[in-house]
Amino acid sequence: MADAAARVVPFTIAPADAGERLDLLVARACDLSRTQAATLIATGQVLVEGRAEKASYRAVAGEAVVVTIPPPPGREVVPEQIPLVIAYEDDELVVVDKAAGMVVHPAPGNWTGTLVNALMGRGEPLAEGGGEERAGLVHRLDKDTSGLLIVAKTDTAHRALSAALAARQVTRRYVAVCWGHLATDTQTVDAPIARDARDRTRMAITPGGKPARTDFVRLARLDSVDLLRAHLHTGRTHQIRVHLASIGHPVIGDDTYGGGGGRKLAGLPPQRHFLHAAWLRFRHPASGALLDVRSPLPPELRRSIATLSAMPEFEHTTDPLVHFGFFDEG
Repeated sequence: MADAAARVVPFTIAPADAGERLDLLVARACDLSRTQAATLIATGQVLVEGRAEKASYRAVAGEAVVVTIPPPPGREVVPEQIPLVIAYEDDELVVVDKAAGMVVHPAPGNWTGTLVNALMGRGEPLAEGGGEERAGLVHRLDKDTSGLLIVAKTDTAHRALSAALAARQVTRRYVAVCWGHLATDTQTVDAPIARDARDRTRMAITPGGKPARTDFVRLARLDSVDLLRAHLHTGRTHQIRVHLASIGHPVIGDDTYGGGGGRKLAGLPPQRHFLHAAWLRFRHPASGALLDVRSPLPPELRRSIATLSAMPEFEHTTDPLVHFGFFDEG
């Protein structure tokens, strides 16, 4: 296989950007973090009018900048024996019930311990359409979001499931708890999402972003929070979290988007937000049969609901999702 080619990104300093630091401009133009941009500048991969400058260089309007981004170093994805909870499986696909804290696929900084490493360690076939590092993945979940995720075993299934997802024929419903109370029992947020121009690790509502729509239904109004069912119509990165934060009701425990305070009040452990992919419905890529796959709340989220509702039975005996009608049609 031929080595991957470097990516070259040329751009010109706009008048509105004159006087800004070079590392910020490179990060914005190339969709990189500021640290990544600074590393490229320090290693001579960024030229301003043909010359090297420092990351702190203040750009001048009209200057031509050329950024050369080397290909990532090749890394073999190693199969690992990591236990997984399987919610459904046959010869064409597997639905994994992912634990919070697990990264979905290998990437710089997370080459091992990911869901893909674990899937490869099972010894089952995986579709190759997404490449080795994304073997079989049809969609993704954030690291700290738990729940159901579809993986294709064959390329035929991967193509069919990806097409169904793009055509919005896969129903994905999440349970979330947000701070405060929505203005109405049902609310739709239809707002485009893109990377935050000033912090590449975050997403933001941006006029030029990709279309994103989420429907929210309030299942319970508790003392200081709402228990919600969220229905994704699109699948943008951090979509539910960004949309709830944008209307002033961030997901509890979400440090990135303003919901991280009050974990003790919410009964949540560290590094955990209350977002769980609990329900998938889709047509089987081979048989066409309707698959309805459900995931119970993980123990730490059951404890949180028990704390927030002052109903201790939710931790062990009563299923809060069933109690509050999460799986009811509508």
